[in-house]
Amino acid sequence: MAAGSADKFSVLLPTYNERENLPLVVWLLVRTFHQSGNNFEIIIIDDGSPDGTQEIAKQLEKIYGSDKILLRPRPRKLGLGTAYIHGMKHATGNFIVIMDADLSHHPKFIPEFIRKQKEGNFDIVSGTRYKGNGGVYGWDLKRKLISRGANFITQVLLRPGASDLTGSFRLYRKEVLQKLMEKCVSKGYVFQMEMIVRARQLGYTIGEVPISFVDRVYGESKLGGNEIVSFLKGLLTLFATT
Repeated sequence: MAAGSADKFSVLLPTYNERENLPLVVWLLVRTFHQSGNNFEIIIIDDGSPDGTQEIAKQLEKIYGSDKILLRPRPRKLGLGTAYIHGMKHATGNFIVIMDADLSHHPKFIPEFIRKQKEGNFDIVSGTRYKGNGGVYGWDLKRKLISRGANFITQVLLRPGASDLTGSFRLYRKEVLQKLMEKCVSKGYVFQMEMIVRARQLGYTIGEVPISFVDRVYGESKLGGNEIVSFLKGLLTLFATT
């Protein structure tokens, strides 16, 4: 079934130390959904941020209503994949939007995701930095090369049928995301990549929308040397098992 007027979109926002970014990304999300006329809820999954992110989320619940903003925290950092599983338990929408809370992903692209889903009746719509007028802004050359290189190696080894494997701005049918979560074993940044590879294996259809990715405005990037090593290990594991 394609997205229609009876559909509801649950946005999953995993957070860790996003006190400065959270009010703005929530305001942009609320404005975008109101302008497009789509029913929505925003589920904030905070992993015990020490910077007061949860206090900000509670204020946002009061401002926008607890039917629209749902804070569903966890005691500590437990990984991205489990954050989505935790968030989905509380989601009442039949479509799930996953995105970063650090303003890297602009909510203005969500109506385009929804239009694309309707157009092709896709199971997944993925934002891509590597097609059409998509792009990356605010990264230095090293970071761009790492991202491009990771994407290229992944394309060669896994032939996934999508142009942006490591992006984390996507729209899923809820039941498709649930099925993929059952199959995925990766953690961290490899998790996004495995989701698309498993989707191809299971025969799910994937549409793509070009997006602009802007480096975080406030706070520190969570990509470090350990993540790069984990990514390469995960890639080799996927190559060996898919």
